Amino acid sequence: MTQIIDPHFAERVSASFARQNAMELIQATMPVIEHGRTEIHLPHWTGVEQQHGFVHGGVVGMIADSAAGYAAMTVVPETASVLTVEFKMNLVAPADGEKLIARGKVVRPGKTLIVTQAEVFAVKDGRETLCALMQQTIMVMHGKTEK
Repeated sequence: MTQIIDPHFAERVSASFARQNAMELIQATMPVIEHGRTEIHLPHWTGVEQQHGFVHGGVVGMIADSAAGYAAMTVVPETASVLTVEFKMNLVAPADGEKLIARGKVVRPGKTLIVTQAEVFAVKDGRETLCALMQQTIMVMHGKTEK
């Protein structure tokens, strides 16, 4: 991984996550913020379910996108922001558990584009089952901070 550009990245990422109304709506939290890596946790509740009682694939995509995107944000300067420009996700098992954990990481940092990945696990009876994989490209927006 690259050297730390912004020593206050964790505070900046945490503040940004707190402003994401969509994450608040689905009751997601981000308990892990490290250089090049984040985790988002989502409790399984009826508001995020699809017709079979699993967490909806769109919600799985939301937490994967945010986990990987925030991992990218940990490696950019404080004068920049990030924006997803592309992702591909494979749903490999039903998102069936008491909670989901999305683990995002930076694969290749860059000045213009950052490649990231996310894995989403369903946690049931203390066991993690991989339910989704995401590959993502992030655009670095230099000189643009969040509102």
